Amino acid sequence: MNVILNYHMTWSWMWLERFRHARKPAFRFFCWVGQRPGFAHDSRTYNSMMIILGKTRQFETMVSMLEEIGEKGLLTMETFIIAMKAFAAAKERKKALGVFELMKKYKYEVGVDTINCLLNALGREKLGKEAQAIFEKLKDRFTHNLQTYTVLLNGWCRVKNLMEAGRVWNEMIDKGFKPDTVTHNIMLEGLLRSKMRSDAIKLFEVMKAKGPLPNVRSYTLIIRDFCKQTKMKEAVAYFDEMIDSGCQPDAAVYTCLITGFGNLKKMDRVYELLKQMKEKGFPPDGRTYNALIKLMTSRHMPDDAVRICKKMIDCGIEPTIHTYNMIMKSYFRTRNYEMGYAVWDEMNNRGCCPDDNAYTVFIRGLINQGKSREACKLIEEMIDKGMKAPQLDYNKFAADFFRAGEPDILDKLSQKMKFSGKFEVSNVFARWAEMMRKKGQEKRSY
Repeated sequence: MNVILNYHMTWSWMWLERFRHARKPAFRFFCWVGQRPGFAHDSRTYNSMMIILGKTRQFETMVSMLEEIGEKGLLTMETFIIAMKAFAAAKERKKALGVFELMKKYKYEVGVDTINCLLNALGREKLGKEAQAIFEKLKDRFTHNLQTYTVLLNGWCRVKNLMEAGRVWNEMIDKGFKPDTVTHNIMLEGLLRSKMRSDAIKLFEVMKAKGPLPNVRSYTLIIRDFCKQTKMKEAVAYFDEMIDSGCQPDAAVYTCLITGFGNLKKMDRVYELLKQMKEKGFPPDGRTYNALIKLMTSRHMPDDAVRICKKMIDCGIEPTIHTYNMIMKSYFRTRNYEMGYAVWDEMNNRGCCPDDNAYTVFIRGLINQGKSREACKLIEEMIDKGMKAPQLDYNKFAADFFRAGEPDILDKLSQKMKFSGKFEVSNVFARWAEMMRKKGQEKRSY
């Protein structure tokens, strides 16, 4: 019985993952499967649905679900993080703070580790201001530690606010906390993000001289920045220094060098690095493969990108939606529409849920080939799934139907857009439909 139940739980979770970008069908399935005899949602399926609702800002439904999860005793730390991130992303600060009250209500311990975890979740989503505001509201309720200041620092560095980052750094030292390697790396990355490279190098040199010593992450940050500037001589010099210092390279640092040399079209160096990775026992990971695929697609070589993608799958690494989008876009740019459609089918067949970007790429491909009717069906499909309407030149799109003399399609799309809250786009379609009808009446009057 437990084996069957576990199978159903896993199957339900996988189905929700498949439709994580399609709110309406995901929620319908969630409700339907929850009513099946002998089935009950667990924390994993609830959290999957919470993520979908949070991303689409269905807060009323999300709050009701939070209460339901609490009553069933299935709340986890991940549940609270999901809710906190969703509320903070929407600037719903009161609701975000309400998550802490909910934790108390359900006897969930709210200590420094819990608060640090939630603040870190916000910072990683580039919500440093919101994380700081919540910290200020709660700072008298718990004892801070080094990690507290580290996650706040990370939040400010991610949004390139070095003034606030410096203030947090100074406060951290004033409170008697000594910044460790992780903290230094966060500041290092913040300086590089803000194009303050000379200050970043100075900090790096201070680390080497006074400690804490740079680790592979520290070197990777410096090397990646030089690679972005295509200063490969400097990047390689730091790579060699890293190895001499006793730091073992990993897939991330190799990927930086591969991208740098690839952008300069020095493919001999790229292949040399790939060979070195394998010899050193650091096989390419998902990011390495995606970097290689990006190199191929940027050079309008989608067939080579597909070969790399197949090798990626053979190595047991599943392509992401980003992988498929890069390849599909490249085929459409080279006007190989048949292969572009094949990538769309392959993505769906492998259970990779199309996101807004994937739909937009595919719809644009259809429009460019003059298949506006098929594109129209996909736009309707997106709206029916609760997704955002794609960013398109809707005047040009409507003009295709105008030339075909099909006002009913435009009327239908206008209504769909209106219901989804896209009033401006709805008016565009309505205006073109009205122009079409007037044109038809003028012809009949002759």
